[in-house]
Amino acid sequence: MRPDILNPLFAEVTALKGVGPGLAKPLDKLGLHRVVDVAFHLPTGFIDRVPRDELDMADAGRTIAITLTPVDYRTSSSPRGPMRVHAIDGHGNYVSLIYFGGSSGWVRKLLPLNEPKRMSGKLEMYGQELQIIHPDLIDAGEGFREREAIYPLSEGLSSRRLGDFAHQAIDRAPDLPEWIEPGLKSRHQWPDWRDSLARAHADPADAKARERLAYDELFANQLAFMLVRASSRARRGKALASDRRLRDMLKLPYAPTGAQARTIREIEGDLAQSSPMLRLLQGDVGSGKTLVATMALLIAVEAGAQGAFLAPTEILARQHFETLQRMLASLPVNVAVLTGRDKGRVRESTLMGLADGSIDILVGTHAIFQEAVTYKDLGLVVVDEQHRFGVAQRMLLQDKGNAPHLLAMTATPIPRTLTLAQYGEMDVSRLDEMPPGRQPIETRVVSEDRLGEVVEGIGRHLEADGQAYWVCPLVEESEKSDLAAAEARAAALQARFGDRIGLVHGRMKPTEKDSVMAAFASGRLGVLVATTVIEVGVDVPNATLIVIEHADRFGLAQLHQLRGRVGRGSGKSICLLIRGGTLSETSRARLALMRETNDGFRIAEEDLRLRGAGEMLGTRQSGEQGFRIATPEQLNELLPIANDDARLLIDRDGGLAGPRGQAARIALYLFERDAGVQLLRSG
Repeated sequence: MRPDILNPLFAEVTALKGVGPGLAKPLDKLGLHRVVDVAFHLPTGFIDRVPRDELDMADAGRTIAITLTPVDYRTSSSPRGPMRVHAIDGHGNYVSLIYFGGSSGWVRKLLPLNEPKRMSGKLEMYGQELQIIHPDLIDAGEGFREREAIYPLSEGLSSRRLGDFAHQAIDRAPDLPEWIEPGLKSRHQWPDWRDSLARAHADPADAKARERLAYDELFANQLAFMLVRASSRARRGKALASDRRLRDMLKLPYAPTGAQARTIREIEGDLAQSSPMLRLLQGDVGSGKTLVATMALLIAVEAGAQGAFLAPTEILARQHFETLQRMLASLPVNVAVLTGRDKGRVRESTLMGLADGSIDILVGTHAIFQEAVTYKDLGLVVVDEQHRFGVAQRMLLQDKGNAPHLLAMTATPIPRTLTLAQYGEMDVSRLDEMPPGRQPIETRVVSEDRLGEVVEGIGRHLEADGQAYWVCPLVEESEKSDLAAAEARAAALQARFGDRIGLVHGRMKPTEKDSVMAAFASGRLGVLVATTVIEVGVDVPNATLIVIEHADRFGLAQLHQLRGRVGRGSGKSICLLIRGGTLSETSRARLALMRETNDGFRIAEEDLRLRGAGEMLGTRQSGEQGFRIATPEQLNELLPIANDDARLLIDRDGGLAGPRGQAARIALYLFERDAGVQLLRSG
């Protein structure tokens, strides 16, 4: 149960004075549903207003606050032209107040002639004339604020309004007991929690206040992970002691890399323990994670248990199933597949095989963890593309069977800091070597005005029996617009190359998508035009060319994932990044780095630096709550300290039972890191 002391903060946002149904909507768009959301919605900057009695050309470029009297209206002859209000200060100096859009009626109502009004805005020179565009009126009742915070807004809200709500939220915030270790707090000169909150809203430049709040968020995160980890370690599962009989029968076409061999040894050591394994396997595209997963599953089967292999999409699940069937064809191991598409007798037969133990390894989507699915003896769960599943989902997987071991895999290289922030309860293995025979992918950046040459190149590639991907741009935050761009590109290429062109996108039915992918995999299609639906896991070794349109609109991690669709065979592969006409500095830096390196771990570190932690690697879609306060820089600087402090609390200060632990329990609920920590309720 959430501690009562936090109830005023967790009230609905409508508890704030002035928030009715009308304002609840724009607040909702910002994700501000409760008082605590408003409290943590910090300003991004501020306006300094210089109070003036007289207009002065020397103030051009500054935001001033001044009393002005409207004396004349000038409407434009064009219906789209601006409305001008001529006004004078107390000394008779003129200024034009400019209003764009809409009828002139509301401006006349706002500024009646000959009525002095206190207003604020940026004073500008237009030729020899002074002007202010859309000045703000300063309500006499509100009092004058020289410094006003600027908040992230949505339509229908002003920074002043949001600032008022934030002050109300702070008034509701209680004084909380201190959860930071006293020596650490004094060393960093951090203010108390409530004081930090008030200071962060009053002055966005107050670094200490913001740092303290960011630290609190990271501390709660790390403590929650440690509690989850301790809880998992305390559970007793089944030690999987293996005799190697199946692995010795396996004939591999190549020897595992040093990194693969090391990781398999780590996993074998974990599986031999009765406390369940919690291990994250990070491997760049093509580093051989599937072989490691296969070996882990064989260890489970050798020990008489069953293994489950969970993939995020139907395409990927069926691909893994085919790979495992091919690799294990000569072994007495029964592999089955189960996705949401499987119905009727096929599904019933699979469910029976799992329950009676005749199926050794099950591959599938989320369908493999539905309530109706029961295993005779589930010993190991392998989760592919781990970043799509949150902590709570990781814990649900372990409720199937008798606390099975968990191996999570991701092809998205994650910076070390973020690994700690998102997978803090897990041990981590890294595949940092490529299997022999893999050639680096040559990456070129091409301007969009050379699109014609790229299409000619596709023609030559097809004539040489090559296959290619053509990825269409992210148009905007709309699946519909992305789809329209893909359909237009496919139609243009079909007009040139006929039925050798296929199209896949996110709105297709799974069966349609699978049949197009199968046609491409078998070589019947030469070019696959796609939205980013192909980002993860599609494996066609003969495809050695990928064209990414408007590559400047994609993030680094996504570009790297897309590039990994090629370079899967022994042939030379090329990635063409087509860029728009005007590039921002960030886009330029991204494209230069893609051209320079194939190292996903280096790309991930740069992506964190360029984009920030919240947006990084699609963590927002992972079912995991991102960080509301901590910035990427703070993450790098404060996370290791927060990790040490949380460990100190558990190892030295009596965990949640001691006085600091009682305060830390409040922090867990305040930052909503209690969801995956059901054990809080019992202790």
